[in-house]
Amino acid sequence: MWKEFKEFISRGSVIDMAVGIIMGSAFTAIVNSLVSDILMPIIALCTGGLDFQQWVIPLFGENAITIGNFINSVISFFMIALAMFLMIKGINKLHRKQEEAPKTKVCPYCKSEIDINATRCPHCTSEQPATSKAV
Repeated sequence: MWKEFKEFISRGSVIDMAVGIIMGSAFTAIVNSLVSDILMPIIALCTGGLDFQQWVIPLFGENAITIGNFINSVISFFMIALAMFLMIKGINKLHRKQEEAPKTKVCPYCKSEIDINATRCPHCTSEQPATSKAV
């Protein structure tokens, strides 16, 4: 059982997941700071200095419903979701550009498909010009 556990822990997917969780926590701290320290004061400025955290619905005794904290949490959630969406959209765009880069070209002499970095054609052994048509 110990051997199986060590194999499970040493798999790349478990380590990748752990790194992802740690990076997610660090990113959450950054986004939370962005929302609470930068964006919420701007929203308060645009709404005439309105501070949502002071919105409460008093109940009997010292109890109160802090509706302002809920509103702040909802705004923070949407801003965090927007930040994550924009980050993932940018990463996907970078990945698509890398995938779209041609990996092969056509030999101008024998018309065989060869690697984009080839300096000689493996089929006809001709020296490749610097600019060849990519496939």
